[in-house]
This record gives sequence, structure tokens and C-alpha cells, in this order.
Amino acid sequence: MKVLIVGGGGREHAIAWKLTQSPKVNKIYCAPGNAGIADVAECIAVKAEDIDGICKFAKESEIDLAVIGPEVPLAMGIVDELEKAGVKTFGPNKKCAQLEASKAFTKAFLDRHNIPTAGYKEFTDKEKLLKSVGIYGYPMVIKADGLAAGKGVVIAETEAEAVKAIEEMMGEKVFGSAGDKIVVEEYLTGIEASMLCFVDEHTIIPMESAQDYKRIFDGDKGPNTGGMGTYSPSLVFNKDLEERIRTEILNPTLEGFQKDGLDFRGVLFIGLMIGEDGPKVIEFNNRFGDPETQSVLLRLETDLFDIFDAVVDNKLADVNIKWSDQKAVCVVLASGGYPGDYEKGKIIHGLNRVDQDVMVFHAGTKSEERTVHMGDNGCGIIAKTESVVVTDGGRVLGVAVLGDTHEEAREKAFDNVKKLSFDGMQYRNDIGLIVRK
Repeated sequence: MKVLIVGGGGREHAIAWKLTQSPKVNKIYCAPGNAGIADVAECIAVKAEDIDGICKFAKESEIDLAVIGPEVPLAMGIVDELEKAGVKTFGPNKKCAQLEASKAFTKAFLDRHNIPTAGYKEFTDKEKLLKSVGIYGYPMVIKADGLAAGKGVVIAETEAEAVKAIEEMMGEKVFGSAGDKIVVEEYLTGIEASMLCFVDEHTIIPMESAQDYKRIFDGDKGPNTGGMGTYSPSLVFNKDLEERIRTEILNPTLEGFQKDGLDFRGVLFIGLMIGEDGPKVIEFNNRFGDPETQSVLLRLETDLFDIFDAVVDNKLADVNIKWSDQKAVCVVLASGGYPGDYEKGKIIHGLNRVDQDVMVFHAGTKSEERTVHMGDNGCGIIAKTESVVVTDGGRVLGVAVLGDTHEEAREKAFDNVKKLSFDGMQYRNDIGLIVRK
């Protein structure tokens, strides 16, 4: 089978790496890929948002299965177009992709189907919103309705912070049209956790749990990011909680999809807040989470291609999905300045020094030819050109490790983090620990 993965981040590297373990897959392409993905797949110079280019390549290359990684092409309708071109595709169609592309759409869905979530109101008029500042008290949760690369959420501690966020989103358009509508939510307290689920028309099967760390700094401080690390399974979960999530969230969600005519086939990412009154949904995403995927797929024992194929054919219930009992930790190494402005092109050192059983998933990287000065032999400077891996994004690498215990996996992850470096590199030191608010 020939598989095309669309995307070029850490999530896509993890998917490609896992698919190489399938005896049914003999060729993997990735558009556009990155320096790490190039080690396990053939990278194609087509952007993830170039739907026409991807459809053309998929048809010409006789792709058996396309797997869509990022949210933007899903929201653009890439699944619909690939299926029109006769290419089997893993991922939700454009109608279902609204669950991530519009926070207001998701909140209305949750409300309509009595799925526990925070109270909310939506606004399209900036002045009305400014008059409603503090409607749920403080902290005040302010969300840009549309896609904002995981950064469109502000938790304002004061009125001044709330006004600033509103002006930036709706006035200055820092997130473009994503801020045309704002969703204001009640602030939930508890512990955040993530649950990824395989979903087809008839079945929803949760993967092993993971806990994500969104804030940039230790102790859950600083602005939100796309995710600075994860561990799996989450220590928050137990059998009773999992049963409540199944009864109160998963089953009503699948029933809601069926009632609303949402033919969801792919991965549903559910962001949860586990509070004293039980689990509540913070958000839905339409794809594998990043960096949750890097932890969770390390523990998957079932052939990932078989799962993808079953989901597309609405036969997910026929697959017995098995997981390792080992624990996983993934630590993200990010560029200096992220999630704000950051520089690219910093040479990454130490990739050949990490332990053999440690996975370094590439997120924002690329290969470049650089001239390296070797010294002066008295007759002039000696230099040579060599290929190096450089930073090319905010989140650069994910160091992912398995261990028999959380402590063992965490210790090994950070031992290997210290073997890697690039100018401005930053990471959290508390990944793998429960951060209570």
C-alpha cells in the first residue's frame, strides 16, 4: 500500500514512523514533511494547504490512503476533494471539520446534546463584548472563534487584560478573520487532560489518555502554546472517571453526530477539564493532537494502517486495538521567543547523540546546506559545505520516551533533552508532573 501523509510537524512524523511498522505499507509520502520525516518517508514539495496540488499528486501516484494531519486543510475541505478524486482519506470532511474551525459551532453542538461544558456567550460586535467584560467573573476565558494555530485563547486575570485581548482579536485582528467572532466562557478549574478517539459512523473508541501542557513556562505560567509536552497515560484517569467520560461525553457525542448528520470519520481530540463536579469538554479538535500523538502512538501495539483503513470503511468496531502498559513522556523543545516572534535557521546539535531507543520527533525543522569553516592552514581559510538540520518553526523537536514507570520515562526524556541544543532553545522542566491550579 502507498500512503500519503499531509502535514509537516511532529504529529505527522509520529504517524509516519508508526506506519513504517506496518507490513501492509510499502511506500510513504509526506507533503511537505520535514527533516525528520525525510528519514522515514519521501517528502513532496507541496504545501498542506495546496489542495489542488495534493489531489493531483495523489491521483498521479495512485495513493491507496491519504492521512490528513493539520486542521487547516481539513477546514478547507481537503477530505471532500480527495474523495472526489477517488482517494480513500482518513480525516473528517469539511462539514465535520467545523467542530474545530468554529468554537461557536462546537459550543452549540455540546449545548444541543447536553454534553457537559463551560457556560458561554458569543459576540460579533466588539463594543457589546467590551460592555460584557467580566460577565463570568475573572479569570475570563476569551476565545477567537476560528483557527489560530492553538494560540487563540486568552485567560484574562483582570479587566485590563480582557480589554487588551479583545482589542487585539477583534480590533487589531492578530488572528485575522478567526477573531471576527469571539466566544467568552466560564472559567473552569481542575486538571486538564486530553483524550484522542478513533471515530467512524457507528463507533467511538478512545485511545490511551494523555496530559498536555499548554503554557510556555514551568508551573503553567505564561501564554498558551500549541503544547509544550505530554505524558501518557494521564495520572488523572481511573476506571470510574473513564466510565463517566464514556457515559456523559463519548456516547452523547457519537449520538449527536448521528442526529446532526455529521459523518465523522477520523480522530476526535477532546480537551477535558477534570473538576470536582466531574469531566467537562473544553474543546474538540478534528485530528491527532500535537504533541499528544507523540506520546500515545509510542504505546500503540496494533497496526495503525489497519485502524485507519477500518475507520475509512466504517468498520472500526471490527478492530481490537491494543496498547502497551509502558508509560510515555514527550518533551517539546521550542525556539526562543515562542509562542511570540522567534528566529529560524538555528543549527540543531546533538541529534546523533540521543539514545537509540529514544524517538526525536521533528516538528519545525528543515535540512540546509551550510558552509562550515574548518580553520586556517596558513594558505587560507579551509571550508566545506555540509548538510545540517536547522530550526524552522516555533516548536522544533519532541523528545519521546517509553519507560516502565512515569518516573523512569521522565528521567530518560530529560537526560536526552540535555544532549540536544540550538541557539535560544527553551523547554519546560515539569513535563510528566501533574500541574494543579
